[in-house]
Amino acid sequence: MRGIMLGCVSLGLSIVAHADNVPDPTDIAIQPWTPTDGALIDFKVLRKGQPFGHHRLEFSTDDNGGFKVETDVRLSAGLGPITLYRYRLESEENWRDGELVELVGTCNNDGDRTSVEAQQVDGGFQVSGTEFEGLVDAGIVPSSHWNRLQVYSDQMVSTESGEIIEYEIEQLGRELVTVGDTEVEATRYRLKSDLTVDLWYDDLSRWVKLTFEVRDQQIEYVLQDLY
Repeated sequence: MRGIMLGCVSLGLSIVAHADNVPDPTDIAIQPWTPTDGALIDFKVLRKGQPFGHHRLEFSTDDNGGFKVETDVRLSAGLGPITLYRYRLESEENWRDGELVELVGTCNNDGDRTSVEAQQVDGGFQVSGTEFEGLVDAGIVPSSHWNRLQVYSDQMVSTESGEIIEYEIEQLGRELVTVGDTEVEATRYRLKSDLTVDLWYDDLSRWVKLTFEVRDQQIEYVLQDLY
């Protein structure tokens, strides 16, 4: 996601060098989480510790081994009864054989509207979006964060606008993350650019937490239940 300076995560800032402790893609202990039918990733989003909205991803599988991911993000901030900021993102991903084969997304960032339509074609992944149109390598991951394989890459496609996002990854170590009444061990990664975003994945490669700071405001994603 990109361009939500008061709300969502923005990863679309270009960088050129990798950190010394970038995750090792040859680590066979790391496997992506396998979606199950009906799985729900439900984050409460906090801004400065106060409710800001939600970020939800729902998964459905088919009989051929493929699956669909539907994302719904709604954020708002205001002063008393007056809403001063609204954000809405809806996207749908279709996956088959471990690759993204289709992506559709629409975003309304406080009146700034963007969109993307993309699909796998012979020779790559064809993207048509507000911020980018063209062919990129097959196997690119979207900016929806649920897929841990993003930390072994340096590019992703924006679910807001189709922009091809370049980024740097740093692995920060192991931490305990509270999910409901449970504590889980997770690995913390940092996606570095002008905006720094931290993400946590547990030992099953489930996305369990996200934080970032912008304009001196701390944004935190709090997972409601393990999935």
